[in-house]
Amino acid sequence: MDSNKSKTRISEILTFAEIKINGSSPWDIKVNDERFYERVLADGALGAGESYMEKWWDCDRLDEFCSRVLKANLQEKIRSNLKLISSVLLIKMFNKQSQSEAFINGQKHYDIGNDLFTNMLDKRLVYSCGYWNNANSLDEAQENKLDLSCRKLKLGPGMKVLDIGCGWGSFAKFAAEKYSVSVTGITVSEEQAELGSKICSGLPVDIWLMDYRDLREKYDRIVSIGMFEHVGYKNYRTYMEVVNNCLKDDGLFLLHTIGSNDSSKFNDPWFTKYIFPGSMLPSIAQIGTAIEGLFVVEDLHNFSADYDKTLMAWHSNFVYNWNAIKDQYDETFFRMWKYYLLSCAGSFRARKNQLWQIVLSKRGVPGGYVSVR
Repeated sequence: MDSNKSKTRISEILTFAEIKINGSSPWDIKVNDERFYERVLADGALGAGESYMEKWWDCDRLDEFCSRVLKANLQEKIRSNLKLISSVLLIKMFNKQSQSEAFINGQKHYDIGNDLFTNMLDKRLVYSCGYWNNANSLDEAQENKLDLSCRKLKLGPGMKVLDIGCGWGSFAKFAAEKYSVSVTGITVSEEQAELGSKICSGLPVDIWLMDYRDLREKYDRIVSIGMFEHVGYKNYRTYMEVVNNCLKDDGLFLLHTIGSNDSSKFNDPWFTKYIFPGSMLPSIAQIGTAIEGLFVVEDLHNFSADYDKTLMAWHSNFVYNWNAIKDQYDETFFRMWKYYLLSCAGSFRARKNQLWQIVLSKRGVPGGYVSVR
């Protein structure tokens, strides 16, 4: 297809989302390089993201552009190419979230520099969705989420808690300080483990660099916040079996995860290549299959609209503090990271992605579980 036909085709597709090329609305796109059109038709979402990184196009409100694209299902109007089909086949053939791959995947995102995250996140370094009910700031929203998680787990003094995918120890520190529990946190990121151990110094908190498949001990409570997205569909059942084996019979497990409306076996190709290698969003059906015969679902809470607010707050912090860290990165990284944060905000705004907190027990809570909001 020649460039004029490609431009016409892209323009026609964008009209379904009320988006114009070089229009006046903030969600309209400004094309800087005519090669953009053929690139997107050939490579779809991957081509759109890469060409944005390369300055081939811009948009004043990238978050709203992405929200409109997803609401209109424009991705379905652009055919998949052979490169994408090949990547899907590779995912189906190989376990991209094996134990060895898990550490590599963690290094590619979480070990790119603690300075980036300290300048982007809240004061507690919570890298997951905040709970914005009665919150006026990111700090308040994240403290709300940590406290909500603790209350859902019915934490009590002296309990032994496991945090799978503990990040920089935000939940562990909060739970130890506010609820007088001891916490073991695990992560596959060396930089998270090192800084997290310093942040939690002096508290009954241990943070270990290890894979969840090596866990053996028993715990009163288990929590996993923003880690299940890295497990992969080939490992969902194994993950749940590990949690079941490590949870005491009267214990509770809180799973906090981004979710998909559809059962899929691969993630957005740009996102997987540049942001979270090996990532995959589970569906309710996939989670249900993984827990069948192992757990009772006590509570399911969807507050995915709050992730839009959280991502926009992260983006605001990232842009505001860019001068403090720009010597460690380049402009391509700046555009890549903006695209990541704003496109994700758009996906939650479009309700294409969900955020679930699921409380699970092994045998059912006697008398019933009292939900917390």
